[in-house]
Amino acid sequence: MRSNFETTKSLLNWAVGLALFAPLIASAHGAAPTPATFLSAWEWEPAIVVPIMLTGWLYARGLRRCWSHGSLGRGIRTWEAASFAMGWLLLLLALCSPIHTLGEVLFSVHMTQHELLMIGAAPCMVLGNPSLAFMKASPSSWARRVAVLSHTNRCQRTWSFLANPFTAFLLHGLALWIWHLPYLFQATLKYDSIHAAQHLSFLGTALLFWWSLLSRRHQPGTYGIAVLYLFATAMHSGLLGALITCASHPLYPAYVITAPAWGFTGLQDQQLGGLIMWIPAGLVYVIAALCLFAAWLRGSERNAVLFRAPINLGDAPI
Repeated sequence: MRSNFETTKSLLNWAVGLALFAPLIASAHGAAPTPATFLSAWEWEPAIVVPIMLTGWLYARGLRRCWSHGSLGRGIRTWEAASFAMGWLLLLLALCSPIHTLGEVLFSVHMTQHELLMIGAAPCMVLGNPSLAFMKASPSSWARRVAVLSHTNRCQRTWSFLANPFTAFLLHGLALWIWHLPYLFQATLKYDSIHAAQHLSFLGTALLFWWSLLSRRHQPGTYGIAVLYLFATAMHSGLLGALITCASHPLYPAYVITAPAWGFTGLQDQQLGGLIMWIPAGLVYVIAALCLFAAWLRGSERNAVLFRAPINLGDAPI
């Protein structure tokens, strides 16, 4: 029963991610902002805003049911709710604020938008325990259908494969490197459908990656694996950022045309974008790895204390 419940929660957690993808599919290129119009370049397209608002409303509905009758922190702890709220706000910021439109004219801002999705919104929402909130918010008939589906052998095998830390690490790394190939990155600036596919793969693989590491962080033997993959991701993403930063010529010609309006050459804008991926983004992975490593040590210390504690059988200590 426990494993079935966990599988159901996993599928619902993934459904949360799919709900978040909807606004990315609809995101389109608006008019490029100028320095004079930058602060007013917010986008409130219904196709983007409605799914985000619906996601937030469902989480709040589920949270209210968990915390009904004054049971604050029941099921979903207060810090988990705060984490989901932060992730939700970061998602809104990445997709609706001037960051979204400015990313079309500055490579560095485009990189910032991607990092907000991958190392901001994704881990915060995973830590927010959205699966339980969505289970509480959904009609009971829907939850039962998802439970039945999650119990099938094919579904469990597929999810076990996708949620394996190595698989998630590999998929996230491939998405990061492939989409920064100059030809594909240039295509995202020209075609809305390709741009949406890029955002889908970044957010989707990031949700999968963080879920594979954080959802089972309290289980024995998982801390070390999480620390390993976080450090490995920091290394390979930092390498990609370093290669972009140290390139001797612009890799993405479209920004050579648009960056000068903002006081940058195309190469300077590219170097700044590479530095954002190399240093601040890599630092987030390292900090997360160190936090999990510290939690690992604390757990080991508690286990050592329990192991050394005497066991009393009647009046005879052992």
